[in-house]
Amino acid sequence: MHFSFPDGNAVRINCRDSSALLAAVRQRLAEGRGFAIATINVDHLQRLGEDPRFRSAYAAHDLVCADGNPIVWLSRIAGRPVALAPGSDLVLPLAAEAARAGLPVALIGSSDESLALAGRSMQAAVPELRVALTHAPGFPFDPMGAEGAEIIGRIRASGARLCFLALGAPRQELFAIRARDALGDVGFASIGAGLDFLSGHQRRAPQWVRRIKLEWLWRMLSNPRRLFLRYAKGFAVLPGHLRQALAIRGENRK
Repeated sequence: MHFSFPDGNAVRINCRDSSALLAAVRQRLAEGRGFAIATINVDHLQRLGEDPRFRSAYAAHDLVCADGNPIVWLSRIAGRPVALAPGSDLVLPLAAEAARAGLPVALIGSSDESLALAGRSMQAAVPELRVALTHAPGFPFDPMGAEGAEIIGRIRASGARLCFLALGAPRQELFAIRARDALGDVGFASIGAGLDFLSGHQRRAPQWVRRIKLEWLWRMLSNPRRLFLRYAKGFAVLPGHLRQALAIRGENRK
């Protein structure tokens, strides 16, 4: 499944499910190859349509999976189905892969307190995990600025080989590509609110809400001032991507 944009950039979902993603991460960690993981959702689709820097960075990601049921539904319509693999659900499995390989991790996110709590939660679930670095950037964080270069230096000095980025889009994806290219042997996983969920600083939708595919509605009602406009913009771009999915389906039948 892929999403094309007028400037020629395309974002391809190349991990059909979480198992495929974890297998690819396992191989890259073993080989000492850096990588960047993105988890595409409707908010990202909307931003990709407006921000050329975001499009270029996203297109440069090595591993992309579907974080949102509308993405899954579009893939099915296109005849190229993928499974849901939310970034928040990937944090602990990715941490387990790093621990099995004996490789330390770094946590870059919203606040020192949240990162400390998230780190403890991760180590409780994955006792062998080593957290080599936690760092909360200043606000507003410029991923391409001097602080970004400083964080890259800290990651290098820490020896971390897998870095979780909980900085929000598009900052985390822009930084992931810059840092991957600078370091070479470090993997970067952009996981949005994943660390805040683990720390308890944000509350995730209950399992029954996720099961009926309404996590987005639960999140919006939990914080309408911040999320209503974001979701409205996201849903506004879906008709165009639906047409694109139908066109892909038509090509498949030729």
